[in-house]
Amino acid sequence: MDITFIRHGHAEHLLNYPKELNRLHPGLTEQGKEQIVALRKNIKVMPHDTIVVSPTKRTLETVELLTPRERSGLGISPLVGPRMYPQDPKLAPLGCDQIYSMAELSVLYPDKPYIDVGLEAWDESINQMNPQRFTRLAEQLLAWCRKQTGHTFIVSHDGTITNYRMLLGEHDLTRDDFLGEAGYYTARNV
Repeated sequence: MDITFIRHGHAEHLLNYPKELNRLHPGLTEQGKEQIVALRKNIKVMPHDTIVVSPTKRTLETVELLTPRERSGLGISPLVGPRMYPQDPKLAPLGCDQIYSMAELSVLYPDKPYIDVGLEAWDESINQMNPQRFTRLAEQLLAWCRKQTGHTFIVSHDGTITNYRMLLGEHDLTRDDFLGEAGYYTARNV
């Protein structure tokens, strides 16, 4: 199975960097929306493909622009929510990395289903989870992805994508390996 990781486009919390990093639930900027529309030329999502999306406004907007018609193979999962890379438990999570709760999602995106692969509580962010717990839960999500039909797309955040790439066997990645805005990377035969 191949997985294509897609980073969201330019978002509002980056407009006045770093002063806006604690902005709660930033969405895409006009520039970010244009980046995703341009990305559609390179990314072809077929009706039988699966999309796993982070429960943040900017990633959900990315999916809506990337695949404008209704999707049956879409699921929201906190297991692809924001996660620091490299991990530093001493750093407090930023406001921009707060995920929507299930209650918020049920109001804002009532038609979007959740993927339940064992995360006991949506309140427990993967952002500061210890590496062993993150690995166990992320492997559950990857096992779920392997059971799906078609290609799997994961729409997420730069640090999260790098954490998954490491989990899938890439070594010595640094912040220099982060995907740019609206960037994508395909991991083959995972």
